[in-house]
Amino acid sequence: MLLYFKHFTRQVTKHCLLAITLCAFTLSCWAAEAAKPVSIMVLGDSISAAFGIAREDGWVNLLDQHLINDHPDTDYKVINASISGETTGGGLSRLPKLLANHKPNIVIIELGGNDGLRGYPIKTLRGNLDQMVSLSKQANARVLVAGMQIPPNYGPRYTQQFYDSFGKIAQKYDTALLPFLLEGIALSPGLMQKDGIHPTAPAQPLILQNVLPHLKELL
Repeated sequence: MLLYFKHFTRQVTKHCLLAITLCAFTLSCWAAEAAKPVSIMVLGDSISAAFGIAREDGWVNLLDQHLINDHPDTDYKVINASISGETTGGGLSRLPKLLANHKPNIVIIELGGNDGLRGYPIKTLRGNLDQMVSLSKQANARVLVAGMQIPPNYGPRYTQQFYDSFGKIAQKYDTALLPFLLEGIALSPGLMQKDGIHPTAPAQPLILQNVLPHLKELL
């Protein structure tokens, strides 16, 4: 009986230690998961790359500062993957590696303006946007599509189809949509650089204000 009791005690102790170890491991995993920052990746062109102004004055950097100041209890990480002159085709070619390297929780797609200014086919624009949103969602990222408008250089039909492209893709994938990133900015001379395409430093906080209501849906 004594030997049986000792054996039983050892078995109970072993199982208790195993349970404690498993609980500790589970809690450590939960803690590690909770400690991961919420990462927001901006895939854009010169407007998000702060063309013509100091990079720290750009709206993407202002977003980073806003999240730090207004959400001190949450660790956010903003990744600016924007390149001046980028097209939807260029963004699409870079996106798989960016998703693999950064594993963003949220992807803001701010591309298409250069496609429109160069008169690229609407079918190409929409196809590239479609694939970028699809790839992002497959990587379990939430998506915000930032739309753009262009001057009517290629006629009203092209201009309207260009503008409609962003909404159509966002609707197809049920993603957040900012219809026009430069709303309230593009036609204000004091807020645009001399080229009439790129916003000035004073315009950057206004761009951020355009982005935030739509981004908050995803945070």
